[in-house]
Amino acid sequence: MRTRSGGESKISDESRNIISPMQTTTAFDLAGFRTSKTLGVVRGITVRTRSLPMSIVGGLRTLFGGRAGIFSDLCESAREESFQLMISHARRLGANAVIGIRYDTGPMVGAAEVLCYGTAVIVEPS
Repeated sequence: MRTRSGGESKISDESRNIISPMQTTTAFDLAGFRTSKTLGVVRGITVRTRSLPMSIVGGLRTLFGGRAGIFSDLCESAREESFQLMISHARRLGANAVIGIRYDTGPMVGAAEVLCYGTAVIVEPS
């Protein structure tokens, strides 16, 4: 059970084989659970780029205004990858939940840099 909003996420085959689900939230607690141990900050960072032809097409789109779907797709895949890297980091620490999740981005021309971070914890039902 994931408490992450925003629809269904793309999970790799490796992630599907994990038995215990990782609960995630932007809040600092999970309803119905108590935090029994805080394991520390976890993070995932990625930088994604588009090919030169796709960057040119996206650049032309910015000249005329409107939604640049090419760049939106790039940003979303970078967010998902950084999220999955953060979850992987939390699992290595032995966490079963990550609370206080946040995203941070940096300006880069033709690329998307995304950092996803939160606090790895062990939670138990209240």
